Amino acid sequence: MGELRYFDNFSPVGDLIVVAICFVIMILLITSYVRKTKAYYIFLNIVAFLIAAALCDVIHHDLYTQITNGDYTSVYIFRLLYRAFLFSILFLFVVYIVTLQRLELDKKIPVMIVSSLIYVSAVIVDIVTCINGTGFHLNRDGTAVNGFSVFLYGYLGLVMVSIFLMLVFRKRLHKRVMLGFYGTITISFLILYIQKTHGQSSFTASTFLFPIIAMLYLIHVNPVNIELGSISIRALEDMVNYNFKHGHKLLFMSLYLPGFDVEGRTLPKELQDSIRRNSSQFFSDAVLFQVSYGHVVLVNRIDGNSNYSEKLKALLNAFEKEHQKYQNDYKIVIGASSDDVSRENEYVSIIKSIHRYMQLNEVHMVVQEDLTKYKEYKAILAALNSISHRHDPNDPRVQVYCQPVYNIMTKTYDTAEVLMRLDLPDIGLVYPDKFISIAEESGLINILTKIILHKTCTEIRKLTSEGYLFDRISVNISIVDLRQESFTSDIDWIIHTSGISSDKLALEITESQNEEEFKVIKSRINELKGRGITFYLDDFGTGYSNLERIMELPFDIIKFDRSLVNASSNDERSQMMVRSMANLFSQLQYAVLYEGIETDNDESRCINMSARYLQGYKYSHPVPITELRKFFSRKE
Repeated sequence: MGELRYFDNFSPVGDLIVVAICFVIMILLITSYVRKTKAYYIFLNIVAFLIAAALCDVIHHDLYTQITNGDYTSVYIFRLLYRAFLFSILFLFVVYIVTLQRLELDKKIPVMIVSSLIYVSAVIVDIVTCINGTGFHLNRDGTAVNGFSVFLYGYLGLVMVSIFLMLVFRKRLHKRVMLGFYGTITISFLILYIQKTHGQSSFTASTFLFPIIAMLYLIHVNPVNIELGSISIRALEDMVNYNFKHGHKLLFMSLYLPGFDVEGRTLPKELQDSIRRNSSQFFSDAVLFQVSYGHVVLVNRIDGNSNYSEKLKALLNAFEKEHQKYQNDYKIVIGASSDDVSRENEYVSIIKSIHRYMQLNEVHMVVQEDLTKYKEYKAILAALNSISHRHDPNDPRVQVYCQPVYNIMTKTYDTAEVLMRLDLPDIGLVYPDKFISIAEESGLINILTKIILHKTCTEIRKLTSEGYLFDRISVNISIVDLRQESFTSDIDWIIHTSGISSDKLALEITESQNEEEFKVIKSRINELKGRGITFYLDDFGTGYSNLERIMELPFDIIKFDRSLVNASSNDERSQMMVRSMANLFSQLQYAVLYEGIETDNDESRCINMSARYLQGYKYSHPVPITELRKFFSRKE
């Protein structure tokens, strides 16, 4: 065993830099948004332990230089603490990897037992050999005797467990994350080797810093979903730009799981494992991007996969097998990049626009018509933004059309339903099925509702002042409108400023399945019923109708959807069901309105099914509101 002056091979600079960098990491974690997962808190402990280890290393060397009486007890204590902290960091590395991989209990327990034995044994042996003098110790003259060193064995043992986990369970971590860890571990080994060959010990703590930096970037700061193997959608823009500039074609494969696209909800572990596994199995260098909670997009260069069509079929077949197992609703969109779209970098927006008219559990291959529809979507959205920005209650782009409603009792047209249209220069007349959902999703529906209510109330005032006889005109209201705290006061203001009687206005609302939305609807109806406003339940018979909830809401008129009119003409059984429901509502003092009346047969059948009002093409197609004068009678 060789002798040397203990301080000769040490400089505190390495440890002090480690401490500084660790504090910087702490500051970054505190001042930026980081998910507070279990792995995050383990990571914080690793950083804290490394600060403690580096400081102990500096302190025990500093104490050594101040001792003149040959009593190095304090040096031994801080040296043992230094090595104990390093062993603790290595042990926490194992715990961290186990946490990321989400190992099952039967796999986790053996790993943790082995790691704990190595960790505890290394610490105990280090303490014992220091006490009995068989390990590291200092002579009274300050020369160091290395003796038996357990550090190398403990270090290698715990590192080998970490590498074992990353190799055996490599499919549980994204390949790029694995490569990041392997790279930093290799650099750490290289630094240790160089340090050893130069008789140095100043940079041991710094070798622990490299994996920590990898953790910080790959797991906690870099937008990587470690379980799913995906990265943030923000990185897709760079990928598209790079490949467009270099003339590379990309293949986009989008998977949307609407049942999981809810804030705060995560995909089940088995589903995440399946997506991660399949996203890397069939295409080389494919990158998975996470658009939202239930939406991922796999992107790959076509020129790097000559037989990509066969691989795509294999991927879809694999997905179909997974679907049979989990039975989650999905929408899959597949398409190749084009110069026009890449130039604008709008692939995610195009995919979302395609979702709008796709059926559930459908695979859609992008065609030129989709791009045409998307251009129309962009034009509509731009117009909606312009309308919102202008905030003009008389904006000419928002057109008020109406469909008159026939009253069976009076044999007259005494009500009508407002049907909104957009008149856009580059498109022409746009119908609600194309722009209402866009307005709702983009938060622009409220201004449209205010404009249509203002224009309707203005026309009601004109019709009334001209002596036309009618009961009311109804306007469809979105649930998004009802959520607004100011909705009731907005209605009051529009009615007041237009100078009409509130009973001339009716509001049509579609039933909601959502409990919170139901509470909002109930509250708003109760607030406005007192003003004399009539309420319609729109689209009864579409989707799920809860009769108990309908009875809780003070509707005046129940509008039977066109689908029920059609069903009643198919067979006697269906007709009996529709008639029974209509009779029930009539007996409960609701007026029944049938939509979609097109023929004399529809009319007579619905009259015999407790109809109070009829509406449809038999009487009139939607017309501009100014043309209601053709249908309403007038005072003599």
